Amino acid sequence: QVQLVESGGGLVQAGGSLRLSCTASGSIFSIGAMAWYRQAPGKQREMVARITSGGSTNYTDSVKGRFSISRDNTKKAVSLEMNSLKPEDTAVYYCAADIVNYDDYRGHDYWGQGTQVIVSS
Repeated sequence: QVQLVESGGGLVQAGGSLRLSCTASGSIFSIGAMAWYRQAPGKQREMVARITSGGSTNYTDSVKGRFSISRDNTKKAVSLEMNSLKPEDTAVYYCAADIVNYDDYRGHDYWGQGTQVIVSS
């Protein structure tokens, strides 16, 4: 069984910062790309940032220069540093990862339960 557990969401004023963290646990053989998605009320889920196992990153345009994704492979963790937050960043943020487990040695997409981020104006 593989689990992704997020932490770090909350309420912050516009212009403030938050750091989201996500840790994978369970029967993990290897972890490929890890990513953060978000879903605002009434909107589709969108990818915010992604980082490969080698450390290459990409971001959605609206967060470039404000958000930074990083990972710690030894801890099986990924983080999202969010600065200069805007009210439009308000959403539930989800951690996702491409994980090969010991059960079938195949890659599967796993998701965390989500953490709420609210940015007040």
